[in-house]
Amino acid sequence: MNVLVTGANGQLGRELRNQASGSPHRFIFSDVTSVPGLDTVFLDITNIDAVRLVAESEGVDVIVNCAAYTDVDRAEDDPAMAELLNHTAAGVLAKVCSERDSTLVHISTDYIFSGEGCVPYREDDAPSPRSVYGSTKLAGEESVLHSGCSSIILRTAWLYSPYGKNFVKTIARLVDEKEQIKVVFDQCGSPTYAADLAALIVKILDKNMIERCGVYHFTDEGAISWYDFAMAIRDLLGSLCEVLPCRSEDYPARARRPHYSVLDKSLVKETFDVKIPHWYDSLKECLERMK
Repeated sequence: MNVLVTGANGQLGRELRNQASGSPHRFIFSDVTSVPGLDTVFLDITNIDAVRLVAESEGVDVIVNCAAYTDVDRAEDDPAMAELLNHTAAGVLAKVCSERDSTLVHISTDYIFSGEGCVPYREDDAPSPRSVYGSTKLAGEESVLHSGCSSIILRTAWLYSPYGKNFVKTIARLVDEKEQIKVVFDQCGSPTYAADLAALIVKILDKNMIERCGVYHFTDEGAISWYDFAMAIRDLLGSLCEVLPCRSEDYPARARRPHYSVLDKSLVKETFDVKIPHWYDSLKECLERMK
């Protein structure tokens, strides 16, 4: 199969590049940015003619959409751009897949839920986003589902890797530079090592499970607060920085965060026969790579 990856220079896209090296399929990596040493096809996924051209010229069978507007706070002040990248672009890719009878693998988020529950969210739980980011990502999901194209939607959360900007890299830097930091303890979720999500996507492709369409939840195993996560990062790095718990209200942000957004992964494990690592084991692996 010919697999087009969008947003290939972001966290998940970079991990897909690593995972794809052993795959029998042909991958075409695209983005609107360039990274020295990485072959990248320039592609504006909001331009349907450009997407059609690349899909036709490369004989694309599957599109894996890793592109998104992920700056949650900035989205509150720039809703038009968040709408364009998270909603409109998803619809463009879905339409092209529908025209070509191809499959779209689309990445979504736990932010489509309110975060006001206390049990892990299942795929069929009612969405109720509380931010521009969450609302535009939900609209993107709906565009994909209403397009009629074959699709696999993977909702994930708390994504991190050695690449780009993320919580793990930020905390690793702070505990090295500062004697004391504060981290919120009243937001609970499940971290996701981007390499683990990339491995699932490649497995779906390599094991010919691409026709098992639907909406699925994927994060690493376990549930913790941001404070617990920061403590684990500090301890694994051997830092003496003091990490103090604080409430979300002590650090107000533009976008409202879910207080509980743990995702139920029963369906993805059953459908794709995947064994999901615990967040702590994956964190150790990521930190080793970062060294």
